[in-house]
This record gives sequence, C-alpha cells and structure tokens, in this order.
Amino acid sequence: MNKITVVGAGNVGATCANVIATKDLAREVVLLDIKEGLAEGKALDIWQTSSISQFNTRVTGSTSDYSKTAGSGVVVITSGLPRKPGMSRDDLIKTNAGIVKEVTENIVKYSPDAIIIVVSNPLDVMTYVAYKVAKTSSNKVFGMAGILDTARYRAFLAEALNVSPNDISAMIMGGHGDTMVPLPRYTTVNGIPLLELIEKDVLDKIVERTAKGGGELVALMGTSAWYAPGAAAAQMVEAIVNDQKRVFPVCTMLNGEFGLNDIYLGAPVKLGKDGVEEIIEIDLNDEEKKLLKISSDAVASVMQVFDDMNLI
Repeated sequence: MNKITVVGAGNVGATCANVIATKDLAREVVLLDIKEGLAEGKALDIWQTSSISQFNTRVTGSTSDYSKTAGSGVVVITSGLPRKPGMSRDDLIKTNAGIVKEVTENIVKYSPDAIIIVVSNPLDVMTYVAYKVAKTSSNKVFGMAGILDTARYRAFLAEALNVSPNDISAMIMGGHGDTMVPLPRYTTVNGIPLLELIEKDVLDKIVERTAKGGGELVALMGTSAWYAPGAAAAQMVEAIVNDQKRVFPVCTMLNGEFGLNDIYLGAPVKLGKDGVEEIIEIDLNDEEKKLLKISSDAVASVMQVFDDMNLI
C-alpha cells in the first residue's frame, strides 16, 4: 500500500504508527495531530529507528495539514479527549463526536476511498459518528475494540493456565467495556475447549477483569493504555493491507445479524482488502443472547444520545 494515515499522535496513535511502520505495511505512514510539532517529532523519532528495526516505511508527521494524508488507503482515527473529573458521559460524547466529525470530514475530503478504523472513545458511538459523516459503505468504517478485549482475555487466561497466549483462540462480542459479551464456549486452547481446562470461579474472575481491563490500567498508571490498543489497531491494518481474511471481533454495523439492526456492535467478521467482507453469525445460546441484548441496548442508548444532539 502506498500510504496509511494515523490521526492522533498521542500514545495510542504513535504506538499504532510505529507497529505499522515496523511491519512495512506501506511506503509511507502519515501521523497527524493538532498539537504543533507533536506528530512531526514522534514521526521523526520512529523514522530514526528504521535502520535499527530494519524497515523501509517512511514515517512523516503533520500538524493539522490533511493534504499530506491524500491518497491514504487506510486511516486510523485515535483522536479524542479522555473523560475528565466532573465530565458527564454526554459531555464526553459531544466533545469527542465533534472531534471525530471534523477528522472524518477532512479524511474523506482527501482520501474518499479510504477504509476507516476508529479507536476513539466511547468506541461504539464514535464509530457510528464516523460512518454517518463519511457517507460510505459500512464495511469501510468500523471500530477497534474486540481485538483489544480478546487480547486482554487471552493474556489473563494464559497466566491462569500457564500456557502460551498464542495457543488461545477467543471471541468476545458486544459493546466495548462493562457490557462486553465474552464467549467461553468459543474459547479454545490449541483446539481444547476452555471449559475443560478451567474452573468456573476462576473464569468468572477473568471475565470480570477483562471487562474492566481499561479501568485497571488507568488506576495503575493514571492514564489509559496504549501499547495493546495501538498494536490491536495495527493488526487490523495488517489484515486489510495484506488481504489476510482474518477472523476478528470488530465493532461493525449490524443489519439483521443476531436479530439486531442499525447498530454498531462488536461481532466476529472476516477482515480483508475491502474491509469487513463478511459478518460471521455464530450460534448463541439463550444466556449469550440475553447478554448481547443487554449490551446492544446499552450501546443503542448512547447512540440515541448522540442522535438527539443533532450534530450531523
């Protein structure tokens, strides 16, 4: 691919750009931010590792000059503010929706055919915002959440079982956060069903820890995570650029799948050069359907809050 853009040169965006560059996924990675010099500095720092990490992707930075992003095949949006003390959920939605709206407008102006991956929070509704603004097919606008959630889940399971995380295959559906829907029935360790290897009480604690994974890191560091989210977004970019047809949990628009309509929610998809090429509608039992309904209702309520603001 000729060019990939990452909007937002904070910790997540810079990490994502670094992973994309080291994997040589494009001739150029453009890192863009509104803070003067930040993107240019981080891009230069990453580029100076090229001979050390042995990659050829040129990394360039820009302060709010979207013309430098022109012709991007994939754009990752990490822009947005973290929730601050005293800030309501609605305030956060309004602030970040305004940011994502402006970013998306500029992206489609210069790269109308780009596939857009949203990482900004609140994730599900910000993906919806980008989709509404981009006015393109929903298979080309989707969000990163499930890969991060399953990565945390797999890491915790690997510790509990004392096995390699690479041997754990897992799937998580639903909204990003407390209402996520883990699917232990669809979790295996090198083909062995997870439920044959772990006690229920241990698994329950891991599920709870996964749902609150972001909060645990904020409590430890005083800021949100960046290594895992940045790498997770980069993994999605890799699947698209190399047309890998990877099956990942992705925040995608559901139109009838799982009995849900017109909602962005985490579901298993096939990811390739055209973006979301297929939504895989796995069978859910009654308990899993109940949890998915709770999650979808929570996401729908936040989407409604955004719609009621009439920002678009």
